[in-house]
Amino acid sequence: MKAAIMGYGVVGSGVGEILLKNAALIENKLGEKIEIKYVLDLRDFPGDVLENRLTKNFEDILADDEVKLVCEAMGGTKPAYEFTKRLLEAGKHVVSSNKELVATYGYELLKTAKEHNVNYLFEAAVGGGVPILRPLWQCLGANHIERFYGILNGTTNFILTKMYNEDMPFDEALALAQQLGYAEKDPTADIAGADVCRKTCILASISFGKHIDPAQVQTQGIQDIHIRDVSYAKANGYEIKLLGFCEKLENGKIDAIVAPFFVPKENQIATVSDVFNGIVVVGDMVDEVFFYGRGAGSLPTASACVADLMDCAMHADKRKNFGWGERDAAFVEKHANCKTTYFVRGEGDINEVKKVFGDVTFLSLQGAPLDEVAFITAKETESALDKKLADIGNLHISAKIRVL
Repeated sequence: MKAAIMGYGVVGSGVGEILLKNAALIENKLGEKIEIKYVLDLRDFPGDVLENRLTKNFEDILADDEVKLVCEAMGGTKPAYEFTKRLLEAGKHVVSSNKELVATYGYELLKTAKEHNVNYLFEAAVGGGVPILRPLWQCLGANHIERFYGILNGTTNFILTKMYNEDMPFDEALALAQQLGYAEKDPTADIAGADVCRKTCILASISFGKHIDPAQVQTQGIQDIHIRDVSYAKANGYEIKLLGFCEKLENGKIDAIVAPFFVPKENQIATVSDVFNGIVVVGDMVDEVFFYGRGAGSLPTASACVADLMDCAMHADKRKNFGWGERDAAFVEKHANCKTTYFVRGEGDINEVKKVFGDVTFLSLQGAPLDEVAFITAKETESALDKKLADIGNLHISAKIRVL
């Protein structure tokens, strides 16, 4: 079966490498070869093993009836959305690693795929090399998903690990991540939480059956995490992790949030370090399931893309029952209305904190200034918390971080 790769960067080149290197293995499992006929990219790759398959014209792929499988690894939504939609309308199966595209236009593209009896799959868009979407849809298909939470970005997890293990300030940890190739020259999408937000939206859409748009999810990154907060976490039995979190509420809506969390050390998510990802899914029948592995990188992500290509080849003449419903603006509850536990650090009078908050857990840190107050609240809404903090007139807040 003939295939095309759109985008020959980190992921696309990995897809090409796997299809060539493991060609015999793939053919043995499918009973036929997956042959790369085109590689679409505007750049030249002199001397590359697939140099003779390169094209700069998308129409070559679209018009070729021999090409039944396409891997989209372009990134972004333009022109990826237009290209993907036209390919699906032409009756070609498309797989993708493009989380921005899926998070923004997943419902529309899945609907187009259904209308034209082809498949649109994107296992690589969330966990990279960590299988999560297919297990959610198939293996946990008999469960009502109650919640999921996890580390969905290796770059930010690497930075937080360095801050935690080596007392490295944020700026130094980010510079090291860039030096090692874990962070982009412009790391905004990672450190500000946009990457995790897109992945959280995809997971939530599959888990709860309606398209969740990134604009519906309150998102906070790690750029304001101070080494002092890390020290408090370490001294009191916590780690700090950037999590995508979503759960079904009693009112039928969902609470979705991307933010740094204090995670108790006994939670298995706390053990996920460096560039690895970890995702916990809770179902009403299966209880808690944990997924762990490399969430990024050329070959791990490409591995998931090739697995989707193989799945499409196996179902070449039919469409898999996979997808979710359209957007519902009221389906995502405002996070400010949802109850959460918080870590708060500031400078002020501990007696004033006790007077306003009552029963809270105060945290200690050796060498902390006498006027520094750090505590963990009871579970309450963010709006209620902010009102209480405002009632303590002489408390200067330095940090407010959610607690898992």
